[in-house]
Amino acid sequence: MWYFTWILGLLLACSLGIINVLRLEAQETWDKEHIFLDPLTQLMTRDTMLGRLMEKVENSKRNGFPFSILFISLKDMKARNNLPTFEMDAILHSVADCFKEDIRAGVDIAARMGEQDFLIAMPGSPLKKAEQIAAQIKNEILDRVKAPGLIVEVATGVAEYSPPPEESATTTNEVDELIRIAMAKSGI
Repeated sequence: MWYFTWILGLLLACSLGIINVLRLEAQETWDKEHIFLDPLTQLMTRDTMLGRLMEKVENSKRNGFPFSILFISLKDMKARNNLPTFEMDAILHSVADCFKEDIRAGVDIAARMGEQDFLIAMPGSPLKKAEQIAAQIKNEILDRVKAPGLIVEVATGVAEYSPPPEESATTTNEVDELIRIAMAKSGI
């Protein structure tokens, strides 16, 4: 008889999990319709991404699943290549297109963090998976962004957020530290 109670409890837990996932998906859909995008790349802005990372940390603490971030930088490309603004804009647009093809639509989020810096948050992706995506994106950028005399150097760094065992409030320091780790791993 106890196993019926156990099965019923398991079904209830699963249905509550599904309801929570649907609620989060609805929230993300609403957020997508009401977010600020970088006009050039059509990726999130830095401020929007920092807010979303705070949400991802909260979600990670609530559900116990880690997530990873990927930092990508085009190292001093404009200065090294003496590019006019319109060419640099075309390159940045091409780089953003690489992200859009390699990340999971509706799950991963990408943002332009600086003139030549980008960040991708990958909920539910362990560090190993994020490292594979980083290598894939780096290779794709190097393959796609080509022109005579153009030197492209891409630096990538990956960091994983694992929720602490105890409940605690999310702070901007956690998000800043996560980004700092990813940037450090990229060599920037």
